[in-house]
Amino acid sequence: MGAHGSNLDEILAEDMHHWYNKFMRESPSGLITLFELKTMLQMQGMTEEASSYVDQVFYTFDMDGDGYIDFVEYIAAVSLLLKGTINQKLKWYFKLFDQDGNGKIDKEEMETIFKAIQDITRSYEIPPEEIVTLIYERIDVNNEGELTLEEFITGAKDHPDIMEMLTKMMDLTHVLEIIVNGQKKPGQA
Repeated sequence: MGAHGSNLDEILAEDMHHWYNKFMRESPSGLITLFELKTMLQMQGMTEEASSYVDQVFYTFDMDGDGYIDFVEYIAAVSLLLKGTINQKLKWYFKLFDQDGNGKIDKEEMETIFKAIQDITRSYEIPPEEIVTLIYERIDVNNEGELTLEEFITGAKDHPDIMEMLTKMMDLTHVLEIIVNGQKKPGQA
């Protein structure tokens, strides 16, 4: 498991030209479409929630909303996820959870994302409903069943266990490695 971090650290240490060449090898057009991302991630046969999660990740990385992730957007996403501050990451998590874009996260939106993450990672240790209940019990100070960006950031920072859980569940290292390194054949190291 520790290899994930070291591989990406090595990738970040490489010069930009080399990194750009890797990106272009995987996506010769210089743009990654949602379909290409799902193909890279071997999304065939995934649940609707998992597919929806990848859609949401794609749209948060597609910063200019043109329907493609270009190299600059890709580098920005990698930098955020690997080198971003806690506040930057929490803002990105919030954007990912806020599926309808109304500026608030409700329990259903959060549960949908956690179910999708579990479908993708095949890790079902804690039921999503329990995770969401715990988060809302701790950080929904107004008890409205919704979290604003401010409540979400403050609550996560005030509760290290919630911050750790979010960081672990929202880790996209695997996705980034697939995009940068290309798809490995089954059994290939």
